[in-house]
Amino acid sequence: MRALGLKSDDYRPCFSGHETFPLRYGWLQKAYEAVSREKSPKDAVHIFRDPASIAQFGVGRNMVGAIRYWATGAGILEETREGLEVTWLGDMLFGASAIDPYLEEDASLWLLHWHLVGRTRLTSAYWLFNEFRGGSFIKQDIVDSLLKLAQERAWSRVASTTVDRDLQCLLRTYIGGRGSSEAGESILAELGLIRPMDKHRSRLSRGRKPNLPDSVFLYCLNEFWDDFTESQNTMSFEKTSYAPGSPGRVFLLDEDDITKRLERLEQTSSGDFVWSETAGLRQIIRTHTRSKNEQRTILREALSMDDRSVVA
Repeated sequence: MRALGLKSDDYRPCFSGHETFPLRYGWLQKAYEAVSREKSPKDAVHIFRDPASIAQFGVGRNMVGAIRYWATGAGILEETREGLEVTWLGDMLFGASAIDPYLEEDASLWLLHWHLVGRTRLTSAYWLFNEFRGGSFIKQDIVDSLLKLAQERAWSRVASTTVDRDLQCLLRTYIGGRGSSEAGESILAELGLIRPMDKHRSRLSRGRKPNLPDSVFLYCLNEFWDDFTESQNTMSFEKTSYAPGSPGRVFLLDEDDITKRLERLEQTSSGDFVWSETAGLRQIIRTHTRSKNEQRTILREALSMDDRSVVA
């Protein structure tokens, strides 16, 4: 389904669940810890429904629902047939051998952003970063485009007010930062991916992302490749940069930044990927296909090494 984006016949849009609360500091950790304590995935579902959860999370009932929404969207929790489970990303960040339990590292924020925006689960977030082709925008422009798409795809029960609230929550999630006057500001605002231009207009901040580690870029490139062109051993520069769901689109990278990362790719990947510019054809060659477990292990080792080098 992910390869078809929002146009899969089986796609079910999601414009609600956050209760208009943007992702806040501490929420993902709370969700991970709460689900980890439960005996089974089935029991974990109930902690977000039972009245006792309000006291457990220390927030109101609507916020409990928002915590589940963001933790699932950000790849910390996963809905399965059995119920609700923690994921490898949750384990890596918050588990027994956590590498960043307080989300202090930029790499962690980029990974959370990748899971929120690089997947089609959250319709507005995916569309804004992967389908919107402009630079600046006003919220109503995006609302109108999503309503048009909903009509074209015959999505049922998509109301203008619902989409408007969803976009408003998304913008609050990505605009702001620590030190803002608004309490509980979202952690993802620190990435500076959406910037306000005036009271009504914002813009996507495309350009160099010096705080995006090559190890995270490589992991995401691997995942994108597996989802879209797993059977092929080459991928064009254009697809890496501009295809919906690609690292270039999700991270809002400019061509210069992408090119420099691809030139380092052979070293970064230990030879699993090779950058080629032959006869004017720019492409990546994948010489070895890593399993998901291999990718995750290598990413964890790389990020742990980065942490040690910072401490040193």
